[in-house]
Amino acid sequence: MASSARRVHGLVALAAFALLASRCANLVFFLPVDVQPKSLPRREAAAGLATALSLLMGTDQAADAYEVPALPYAYDALEPSIDKATMEFHHDKHHLTYVTNINKALEGKSQPPLVELQKTAIKDGAAFRNSGGGAYNHNFFWLEMAPTGQGGEPSEKLAAAIKDSFGSMDEFKSKFEAAGAPGARFGSGWVWLIVADGKLAITSTPNQDNPLMDGVDGTAGIPILGCDVWEHAYYLKYQYRRPDYIKAWWDVVNWNQVSAWYEDALAGKAPSADSSTAAAALVGAKRTSSKTPSSFNLRLNFQANSQFGT
Repeated sequence: MASSARRVHGLVALAAFALLASRCANLVFFLPVDVQPKSLPRREAAAGLATALSLLMGTDQAADAYEVPALPYAYDALEPSIDKATMEFHHDKHHLTYVTNINKALEGKSQPPLVELQKTAIKDGAAFRNSGGGAYNHNFFWLEMAPTGQGGEPSEKLAAAIKDSFGSMDEFKSKFEAAGAPGARFGSGWVWLIVADGKLAITSTPNQDNPLMDGVDGTAGIPILGCDVWEHAYYLKYQYRRPDYIKAWWDVVNWNQVSAWYEDALAGKAPSADSSTAAAALVGAKRTSSKTPSSFNLRLNFQANSQFGT
């Protein structure tokens, strides 16, 4: 009874909060000045704050269906590498379609974390392979990017592994770009940096397949970096010039996140891609040891444990 009452109170508080948020001209006043993003859109801020509050109140938001997580930056934050219009329809339309279709496929059934769907996705059929893979891949994609100049550099450990596996960072980028070029990955797909048997490797996959899937057409492993080379990811700005898009994409890679995923991959752990976790990380319900202990600490990754620009 106490739990039910607390949940009812939580839902009422959440509804009131959502109404207030929708009326605010600028929601970033909830965040301390030193972590306010330059241009966090009102809709994204509202979504992230509402999700975090629902978790704190004990409501089961996202328990019954997967959701498209709010972007951890503004739509135009990745310019000039990726334009605002592309980000809007890529995130709001294409990603939403994958999420809608995997929800339909699992309607009335248990919905485990997205990462748990990947291993058997090819065997389980088109909805799991295409839509489940697409939902996971895009959650991964948004979080591995950061506004220009805020993604940091590869950790010393990752940089050493790249040098050991590919000769140098420049050689790695060259081989990665070649794997994603139209001549190597004809049509739609992804190019990946993965950890396989403790070593780094580059691979590519068709459509919405990824290296976590059993039977994948490519090298199996744990992905730590992936570039979407579907035309919808770049065509408005680059048209047929996919190689130019991949070259420009390096400027918005979030190496802080990639480095954290590399450490996890060495331990055999694949990146999580739960939309509820990603959305909560947007506002960081986690307390910090700063001088204002009640303030939000903005964290922008799946586990809320690595920051831009460190």
